[in-house]
Amino acid sequence: MKSKSLRTAFIFQIHKNPNQVNQFIHQITSSGEADVFIHIDKKNFESMAGKIVRGENIYILHQSVSCEWGDISQIDATLLLLQEVINSHNEYDYVCLRSGQDLLVKNGFKEFLKDQNGKIFMSYRQLNRDSLGLMKINWPKATRKRYTTPHPIRVYRRILLSLYAKGINVYPNYHKWPKEFSFYKGSQWFTIPFEVAKYMIDYLNENEWYYQFFQNTLVPDESFFHTLILNSPYKSRVVNNHLFYLKWGESLSDRNSPQDLTFEDHKLIDESNLYFARKFDETIDKSVIEYYVKNIRFGGKSKISI
Repeated sequence: MKSKSLRTAFIFQIHKNPNQVNQFIHQITSSGEADVFIHIDKKNFESMAGKIVRGENIYILHQSVSCEWGDISQIDATLLLLQEVINSHNEYDYVCLRSGQDLLVKNGFKEFLKDQNGKIFMSYRQLNRDSLGLMKINWPKATRKRYTTPHPIRVYRRILLSLYAKGINVYPNYHKWPKEFSFYKGSQWFTIPFEVAKYMIDYLNENEWYYQFFQNTLVPDESFFHTLILNSPYKSRVVNNHLFYLKWGESLSDRNSPQDLTFEDHKLIDESNLYFARKFDETIDKSVIEYYVKNIRFGGKSKISI
């Protein structure tokens, strides 16, 4: 049955801390004007599925994939969620990709979306020729892993990228790429109109080459949807803002990773004027989670606009 009024679909990729996820779900669904679709990492599905709160506007996918850093499985999980939203036959205004370690940190998001006239929110930058190694190299499985400490694989990746920049591609990606398509990269989290979600699924169903090209690339979740949207008729609608507050690491091991937020960060989060923040972890600091869950709702009122 189609909903009588437009709603927002939040799609969650989660893998731990079910109680924390439930608090995020409560923020989103308490107004009764949003639905949540949840993909649980296959590695943790059995231990987590029974702990996620149930409700008429909460949908837990029965099909799941084992999500690995730097792997196409991240894309697979998102595609399962988008397809589930479309298969629901509900009408939505927006689809928002979020993780289980995010929180809503500012009221007024529902009203904000209503005023956007179909804009797309994601962070991106266009890649130049020397930066295409992540895409043009057919990365061996062993190299598509996350290492936060010195490791021979990290050195090996740098060597492959250095050789690529010099015109030597040891493991070429033989899948063809249209010359008129540009590459883009950014954070995987997005807020897109429902029509754009449908466009992407239709495009991928009709153009198998696109998925195949990214299948063995490195960290495709940072390029797959960005490149698809920014080479589409919807490019002019894209706003280079993913609406998230992030605190980046400073050391060599974590400078490319968002750091866990604590209550000490709440002033900076509030001052950012952004609607979401990540990442939170109840095993690190519960108080900051409780602070935002108590004060912020999807339908909450706010006089401040971004």
